[in-house]
Amino acid sequence: MGFRCGIVGLPNVGKSTIFNAMTRAGIESANYPFCTIEPNIGRVPVPDKRLNILSEMAQTKKTVYAQMEFVDIAGLVAGASQGEGLGNQFLGHIRQVDAIAHVIRCFEDDNIVHVDGAIDPVRDRDVINTELILADIETVEKRLTRARSQAKSGDKSFQAQVVILEELMEILNNGNPARLYKVAEGNEKLLTELCLLTAKPTLYVANVSEDDIATGNEWVDKLKESITEEDGIVVVISGAIEEELSAMDEDEQAEFLADLGMEESGLNRLIKAGYDLLGLRNYFTVGVQETRSWTIKKGATAPEAAGVIHSDFERGFIRAEVIAYQDFVDCGGEAGAREKGAWRLEGKEYVVQDGDCINFRFNV
Repeated sequence: MGFRCGIVGLPNVGKSTIFNAMTRAGIESANYPFCTIEPNIGRVPVPDKRLNILSEMAQTKKTVYAQMEFVDIAGLVAGASQGEGLGNQFLGHIRQVDAIAHVIRCFEDDNIVHVDGAIDPVRDRDVINTELILADIETVEKRLTRARSQAKSGDKSFQAQVVILEELMEILNNGNPARLYKVAEGNEKLLTELCLLTAKPTLYVANVSEDDIATGNEWVDKLKESITEEDGIVVVISGAIEEELSAMDEDEQAEFLADLGMEESGLNRLIKAGYDLLGLRNYFTVGVQETRSWTIKKGATAPEAAGVIHSDFERGFIRAEVIAYQDFVDCGGEAGAREKGAWRLEGKEYVVQDGDCINFRFNV
């Protein structure tokens, strides 16, 4: 269990190339618009060196990583909110993801045509955002019309909805994404129900040439400057490099990355950025039969973390046996942690920390 990340962008920006390299799915990647019609889905393990260390210590028979799901969605064009290209399908597929990775072309290649004729990352970003905003305006307008009608009865809940929706409309009409709207505590439900496209956490993937992976380029700088208002995240990736890495074994990858002056692949950096964006954390269950990484939201309590394994664990939660990751390693495992007082019992109010090694006690 990880998160579902939709890869979006204009046609011919390298979405499918990056997806193919990351998932080794072998999907078609071609130099013409709408090569991707139906969304391609691939799952990749979330890299975590801590899990490898815990598995070695436990001499586990099976190591299970958390999973991240990538969804390669059809290329978008201007007018998509009105059904241009594959707009309606595209927008529907976006609604089903947890986060958006917006791939933006920041490289020159005469052999790959740009849908708008020239490289301009800020323009490309604006095209996508505009279409998502227009789709959201239509959604909010419909809900606002209904709320205003219902508010005439004097129902204060609908009157409150009108205020929120009007504030949202102002933000959207000014060309800003809904994620900039600071919803008052207690009103989050309405935003969730609306399922607005621009409310989804979004990061930007600058696809650069192999020569620019270490330093970036002027297009990357312009992209970063354009998203300062929304405090956006830019991950610089070279689709060409990721494609090469996907065909190598682990040792070859390490050597290749070292030659490029890189410590880790673009995939790893994208996953980490996605985790930070969504406020995700991992905890571990450690044993001889299986050592596994589980994904939770930051701030999750022990029962909520148990529910990720199985709903019965949450319903019947009694206690959590907890050892912090570093204590587990420093003490040489569970027995050593118990002996040195690093093993502890936690109750229902305990907030699980990233890297906790946990065993749950529960009633069926």
